[in-house]
Amino acid sequence: MKALPVGEFKAQFSEVLAKVKQGESFGILYGKKKEPVAMIVPYVDSEEKKQHKLGILDGKVKVVFADDFKITEQEFLDVK
Repeated sequence: MKALPVGEFKAQFSEVLAKVKQGESFGILYGKKKEPVAMIVPYVDSEEKKQHKLGILDGKVKVVFADDFKITEQEFLDVK
């Protein structure tokens, strides 16, 4: 996650949105102390979230993750 002060966030809004669409998250900092006040994160459709492709097993098995599953899909796929 990257963090940007409000001024930088406003100046780079389009670029930030493009990176959010690619899966990146951003914190928004506010004030002289640059305190975190908000986050902008990628939107995940609940229906899309439940559909996972497993390469050669696609169509042969079905895997469903519970809503409270604590590992991200990327972390799951990187497990060796």
